[in-house]
Amino acid sequence: MHVADTIAAVATAPGAGGVGIVRVSGTQAGAIARALLGRTPRARHAHYATLREADGVLLDRGLLLWFPAPHSYTGEDVLELHAHGSPILLDLLLRRVCALGARPARAGEFSERAYLNGKLDLAQAEAIADLIAAGSEAAVRAAQRALAGVFSARVSELQALLTGARVQIEAALDFPDEELELLADPALLGALAELCAQVAAVLAEARRGVRLARGMSVVLVGRPNTGKSSLLNALAGEDRAIVTAVPGTTRDVLRLELQLDGVRLDLADTAGLRAARDAIEREGTRRALAALADADLALLVSDAEHWIDDLAVVRAHAPDMAVLVVLNKIDLLGQPAAR
Repeated sequence: MHVADTIAAVATAPGAGGVGIVRVSGTQAGAIARALLGRTPRARHAHYATLREADGVLLDRGLLLWFPAPHSYTGEDVLELHAHGSPILLDLLLRRVCALGARPARAGEFSERAYLNGKLDLAQAEAIADLIAAGSEAAVRAAQRALAGVFSARVSELQALLTGARVQIEAALDFPDEELELLADPALLGALAELCAQVAAVLAEARRGVRLARGMSVVLVGRPNTGKSSLLNALAGEDRAIVTAVPGTTRDVLRLELQLDGVRLDLADTAGLRAARDAIEREGTRRALAALADADLALLVSDAEHWIDDLAVVRAHAPDMAVLVVLNKIDLLGQPAAR
């Protein structure tokens, strides 16, 4: 599918930079390239070009790249202008390109055309957005796998399994005289069980992908003075939270973003969970429980002799929460108990 009009947009991120790119896609991209370069550009080669206004005034000197259809990102004729990354200059280049026959592109329109022309499927189009927004190394790797078609291949496998099961079911419905024992057919039951297992695996993988894309939310919970803030400081590699011997030092939620083994973590240190003694402590407890409810994982920091009771408190407020128990102060126990 080819769309009649030609679109153009600044392809690099907003703001100043060393290099900026104006991208053009559509039927007029070749004519625009010839108007700017003065000749027909060679496909998939970088041409040094003097880019000028219609009246000959110099805009910039940069590179012009030409990708004729269908061998381009969108599947259409595509032109790229690489110039210095001044936002004002790039806007002037965009206006010049539009004066030559293009129009400003809508957000996401280049990827939309790539999808309409069969260059990307929907999963790959979403993977591009995930790759751009990736906040960690793990998120980058996950988006790259989806962009390479790994997720799409999984979906195709599920479609094949579903089609096979559907054929068997339709055969039983179309030929009832043959008395096919549909629900007792081992082949069909096996296919449906395999389909359910694979769907569950794909859904779990998708949930992990969401966590990678936005970062995993981890909350530190436990009694006052069990070492939650000390653990946060250790993970951060610096003193971010106040640590004292006085229980109840932390009254509010202290948030910290860090990367651990390539995964982005949004870490929250919270007030200790105990019966509140005043209005400020009650508010701190309320905020701690709210952070617990919103988290993907709870790190329960507990004295080694109290962790079972502390875990019961966390389970009472968040029964479905994944909890990792961090035992602290084992040096206060006897040697056999510590072991």
